[in-house]
Amino acid sequence: MSDQPFETLHLALDEDGILTVTLNRPDALNAFDLTMAAELETLFVAVRGDDDVRAVVVTGAGRAFCAGMDLSAEGNVFGLDESLEPTPADLRDHLTDEPFDSGVRDTGGRVTLAIRACRKPVIAAINGAAVGIGATMTLAMDVRLASESARIGFVFGRLGIVPEATSSFYLPRIVGLPTALEWVYSSRILTAEEALAGRLVRSVHPGEELLPAAYALAREFTRDRSPVAVAMARELLYAGAGDTDPLETHRRDSLAMWHASVGDGKEGVAAFLEKRPPRFTGRASRTPDLD
Repeated sequence: MSDQPFETLHLALDEDGILTVTLNRPDALNAFDLTMAAELETLFVAVRGDDDVRAVVVTGAGRAFCAGMDLSAEGNVFGLDESLEPTPADLRDHLTDEPFDSGVRDTGGRVTLAIRACRKPVIAAINGAAVGIGATMTLAMDVRLASESARIGFVFGRLGIVPEATSSFYLPRIVGLPTALEWVYSSRILTAEEALAGRLVRSVHPGEELLPAAYALAREFTRDRSPVAVAMARELLYAGAGDTDPLETHRRDSLAMWHASVGDGKEGVAAFLEKRPPRFTGRASRTPDLD
């Protein structure tokens, strides 16, 4: 994984299976461009099937996390085809067909969908400015930590555009609808403490303590944990949060519990009874489908 030849990302995989993904355009404050979009999507698709990766920490090089979309590109800076006139039906029925797949689909949303599907815990270590897509890409990550110098903004109104990267799904669920509306309407730049008060971030840290805190959390999520059980638990919680009937949750829970009980659950119970660390052998890449 760490040998992947990316232009805008730097990867480092440690001995515990924690993959650090550093957005690596520091001279441009790690601004998001079409290359970074494609590389992040490719990366998270690869993470899904790579059993050497147990968890992912995403941060930025230099003094920013990601300063939003790179607005210096020629033409449509979002890479969209202005000759099209897409309708809701087009995107409902032909989302992955051309010309809609490359000419209409939101590139940030492709990234967040890949993050959602990756089966591994994903932690954002927001080390500085995170605005626009720099903020919304973190919403699909499981936990967000921020440095004291972090500044976070959903600034779309200032540019005459709208929240993207599936943020209208995630942001109200994380901070509540009234707060989400206020932050989007105002386009206000939030301090780290304001983001903490709004429950957008889990914790705020001095700059030098941010990554160590993220790594400690990643190891807490993965050490002596079954990768398959973690992947299924992640799926259960995200899917359950959107269920409208607990019967649907019960069906999914039942299927997951059956698979766990005949897999790593046997080793987990034995280790508990024998008062020893478990030796799980399940592979996240082989996690069963629960839907």
